[in-house]
Amino acid sequence: MEESQKKLVARVKRIGGQVAGVERMLNEKRYCVDILNQIAAIRSALDALGVELLTRHLESCVLGHGSDNEHPEAKAMSQQELLAEVKTALSRFL
Repeated sequence: MEESQKKLVARVKRIGGQVAGVERMLNEKRYCVDILNQIAAIRSALDALGVELLTRHLESCVLGHGSDNEHPEAKAMSQQELLAEVKTALSRFL
C-alpha cells in the first residue's frame, strides 16, 4: 500500500475512533454540548477526508484520464461523462 493510501486509511480509523467515542459518551450520559462538539469534529474530519478523495479523483481519474497517471480502476468515459460524474460527486459531497 502506498504512503498516501496509508494516510487515508489512518484518517478513516481516527474517524472511527471518534464515532466510538461518541457512543461511549452517550452510554456514559455525558453533557450534550460535549457530545455535539465531538460530532462537529467528526463532521469536519469527514469533510476533510472527502476533499482529499475528491482532489485525488480529479487528479487521477479526470485530469489523468487516458494518461499514465490514470487510476487503474477508472472507467473508460468521454469528457462529458467525466464531467457528469464530477457534478454528481460534488452534489453528493456538498
